[in-house]
Amino acid sequence: MNGNKVHPSSKASAHYRNSNSSAAATTGAPIGRPAPLQSDSAAGCAGAKSVPVLPQMIGAAAAAAAALAASPSSSGLTPGAASLVGAGASAADSAAHNMELASLFECPVCFDYALPPVIQCQAGHIVCSNCRAKLTSCPSCRGPLANIRNLAMERLAAQVQFPCKYASNGCLAAFHHTAKAEHEEICEFRPYVCPCPGASCKWQGSLENVMQHLTQQHKSITTLQGEDIIFLATDINLPGAVDWVMMQNCFGYHFMLVLEKQERMDSQVMFYAIVQLIGTRKQAEQFAYRLELNGQRRRLTWEATPRSIHDGVHAAIANSDCLVFDSNIASLFAETGNLGISVTISMATAAAVATGSLNSSSDLPQQQQQSSSICGQGMQIG
Repeated sequence: MNGNKVHPSSKASAHYRNSNSSAAATTGAPIGRPAPLQSDSAAGCAGAKSVPVLPQMIGAAAAAAAALAASPSSSGLTPGAASLVGAGASAADSAAHNMELASLFECPVCFDYALPPVIQCQAGHIVCSNCRAKLTSCPSCRGPLANIRNLAMERLAAQVQFPCKYASNGCLAAFHHTAKAEHEEICEFRPYVCPCPGASCKWQGSLENVMQHLTQQHKSITTLQGEDIIFLATDINLPGAVDWVMMQNCFGYHFMLVLEKQERMDSQVMFYAIVQLIGTRKQAEQFAYRLELNGQRRRLTWEATPRSIHDGVHAAIANSDCLVFDSNIASLFAETGNLGISVTISMATAAAVATGSLNSSSDLPQQQQQSSSICGQGMQIG
């Protein structure tokens, strides 16, 4: 872009993404829930060992509450208060009973739940569908696996609230078996995956360790400081699928800027630009971002709320919740095969920000197409 110089500290290396090969870096090139209460009496019990910490606590609370309800005079409670305590004891008993029933569905391999359709071996042992696909024999009795539906367990499952599988990370929610998987896809307590697109990185961990992972394993990603920067994507005419990535640090948070190039089946080339927050969805709602292409007396602008890295780039692309343009539009703003995108991050206002607009006007002054923002080259992943 005219009038912009690449900041001396913004040099980056590149990765090329190919569906038939793993990513490689080249410098300078374009680039338990709480453990369930164990039961030995259920016909479908997998026999897995567990440490019933939470159910014991619930049972203890229920017993104490029941004792208070039984002796209102000794506890100093009025009859009305004692009845409320008794109701609390009943609720605690109900929760403990639910946990005991849920434990009957525990998979002996992964310790998640075997949800309907419930398939058992000839001896009556069950295993979850995910593990069953990887097994050749029953993990409980070593007998042959069978395709026997356990209809009684399936009817029982309809009466149970199953804890989220990320309960050990802090999630306290429980769901009917038909809603459990949907919740876990968006659960705030599920592990974070590496947000770097196209790098085939399998890392998972807590939010607190995301930046440490990026700085140690993806060192070539450029990081620029400030609310207004220029994201420079080089060699946008390269064939195939390519991602450009850069980090922006402002307001005490880290943002990941991504430009993704895709070639569709009809040979149409599309570009998708988005800003993600290295943070939670709730934290992302505090901010707004603006992406702007300027050049040849034209301007293309997109304003929106950044997405949390928990959502991922592909979810934004699937919903078109990003700046979308084709190769023809890109050519209007690119200079010698390089595309500069102005990125501005601000604190969100009360007004909703989720609009995109194309402004093509011959009256735009040339000085508006230039910026004094720091310019950084995005790491290319292809």
